[in-house]
Amino acid sequence: MGLVVQKYGGSSVADAEGIKRVAKRVVEAKKNGNQVVVVVSAMGDTTDELIDLASEVSPVASGREFDMLLTAGERISMALLAMAIKSAGHEAQSFTGSQAGLITDSAHNKARIIDVTPGRIKDSVDEGNIAIVAGFQGVSQDSKDITTLGRGGSDTTAVALAAALNAEVCEIYTDVDGVFTADPRVVKKAKKIDQISFEDMLELASSGSKVLLHRCVEYARRYNIPIHVRSSFSGLKGTWVTTEQPDGQGEESMEQAIISGVAHDTSEAKVTVVGVPDKPGEAAALFRAVAEAEINLDMVVQNVSAASTGLTDISFTLPKAEGKKAISALEKAQGKVGYDSLRYDDQIAKISLVGAGMKTNPGVTATFFEALSDAGVNIELISTSEIRISVVTREESVGDAVRAVHSAFGLDSDTDEAVVYGGTGR
Repeated sequence: MGLVVQKYGGSSVADAEGIKRVAKRVVEAKKNGNQVVVVVSAMGDTTDELIDLASEVSPVASGREFDMLLTAGERISMALLAMAIKSAGHEAQSFTGSQAGLITDSAHNKARIIDVTPGRIKDSVDEGNIAIVAGFQGVSQDSKDITTLGRGGSDTTAVALAAALNAEVCEIYTDVDGVFTADPRVVKKAKKIDQISFEDMLELASSGSKVLLHRCVEYARRYNIPIHVRSSFSGLKGTWVTTEQPDGQGEESMEQAIISGVAHDTSEAKVTVVGVPDKPGEAAALFRAVAEAEINLDMVVQNVSAASTGLTDISFTLPKAEGKKAISALEKAQGKVGYDSLRYDDQIAKISLVGAGMKTNPGVTATFFEALSDAGVNIELISTSEIRISVVTREESVGDAVRAVHSAFGLDSDTDEAVVYGGTGR
């Protein structure tokens, strides 16, 4: 008997019918001879509704009480799913994140898992139960307070439990049939990817692909947990995310330009620090100020300094939600660094081309930029790695840019259009 961890997103458990449909699928996995652990997100838009409610009550809603509020959504889902499974004639027990042994640090609203002690979950499944776990939440090791893992944290909960329980696979159920070569809402002819490496999936997730959270992929790669991304609305085979290279990416094809997909992200903003003295320590002081504000940066570009002034400009991207905090931190550091001014722009989009084969083919870069040029898309920032090229452009251009790049690399499907069953992509 193998152990399977299944995770269902908010669109899969959005209403009573959805919960009953999920219960049926869970029971089928149990009937197939598996021990089953299920991780659930909050129903539909429950988390967003709770956040909106909190903002109406308090303009500074955050921290401990905010976490207490948000975890209510997943607790509702887990209890209702356990009831539905029992109605189908099978035993089920629901557990909060803390009851399931998800131990985190003390960072409210964005806690990180530091240990998993799933003793109660293991005992429950050994007794023949289906264990239902509330995703997205845990308990602080130091304060013993309830914590949340940040948006999309249920994916990480599922993979962490799969690793701790030595599961055979972690199945992530969403409202699309797998991982596609682009967001099917933007590119109707996007192709489903049957198999993808952890490295390529990590780049896609970090670049804006909404199907899997990058933290979840990092965790799975670290503990070598195979992920099967599937739709809870269909019975189709999904996308396998593993350490193995997909078929056709062996030695014979290493000289070919192998592209996994095109991702885009409109949740970032750009900050430009104008007139930074071009001398050792100035950039370090700037980024230390941002780091002390606990803000993660993405792309960073520094211009060549002007010979006449010895000054340069430094631009970087960061989450829009952290924009005001970053500007405040940088303004406090102006006296120490002595830059001239700050520019903030939250009407940008990041477009990324991802593929392990691009590092062996110099033509990939030229094709990428030619496609953007032909679509009339202007480029503001460029960042590259061995398997990724990312650019920043205007937000209103993102759709045209993604479709142009997707077509330029022959990724368009000749037959079926991608289906989005629930409309959210999670």
